[in-house]
Amino acid sequence: MILIVVLAGPAAAQTPLDPPLVPDRVAPIDAAAPQPGDAAAADAAGLVAGDGPEAQFNLDLGNTVQEPSQSLTIIVLLTLLSLAPSLLVMMTSFTRIVIVLSIVRQAIGLPTVPPNQIVVGLALFLSIFTMAPTLQEINEVALQPLLASEIDQGEAIGLAQAPIREFMMGQVGEAELALFVDASGEGRPATPDDVAFTSLVPAFVLSELKAAFIIAFVVFIPFLIVDLITASVLMSMGMMMLPPVLVSLPFKLLLFVMVDGWTLVVRSLLESFAT
Repeated sequence: MILIVVLAGPAAAQTPLDPPLVPDRVAPIDAAAPQPGDAAAADAAGLVAGDGPEAQFNLDLGNTVQEPSQSLTIIVLLTLLSLAPSLLVMMTSFTRIVIVLSIVRQAIGLPTVPPNQIVVGLALFLSIFTMAPTLQEINEVALQPLLASEIDQGEAIGLAQAPIREFMMGQVGEAELALFVDASGEGRPATPDDVAFTSLVPAFVLSELKAAFIIAFVVFIPFLIVDLITASVLMSMGMMMLPPVLVSLPFKLLLFVMVDGWTLVVRSLLESFAT
């Protein structure tokens, strides 16, 4: 067996291999011939064939002036929303209204009733009611033209200042306005339109504080009289250990309800802005 295997080995090694499975002729690849997909690749890369062998690089940037991105617009809107409370407090009737309502609540003897949310909400809607003509004028002369792309943002801000300025000039006091005009060193303005906005806004806030405390003083007097009468009666009866505030609270509530106090206070506030 070993001899047979040894003798068969060289014969098997000399057996020729099968020919490879390749075509008899392979077409040569012409480097100069255009290949499929070359045109699309050249167009995607910006290459345009010219007259000569070299190619031209065509880069179309288009319109380089672009509109602000959505993220930038959101940032601007968030900034305006963060400044909205300050604008509401400083340049509207909100300051006077919320101070008067808070002092009325304190005069009754209920510091937390109505809650702060109710007081602020009522003051907000009363401010919108009193500022409705001014807001409507701002919408007509500034906001709607801006949304219609008839004016730019700078012109819209300038047009919106005129109604606000007119409202504040109607409520600001002469003494407060003279204080800030003199402190600014700009000299006496010839017309109300010449008053700087930076002087008008703080003068308006001081005038609102003054008017609010005057109204609150008038509202406080009836409740103070009820407290004094209750304290005198309790002292005359020798009831020293009974707090007068505890006894006078029901009488103050009864008096406030009988005269329809909230309506009177709101009416007084609205009439103060009408003058």
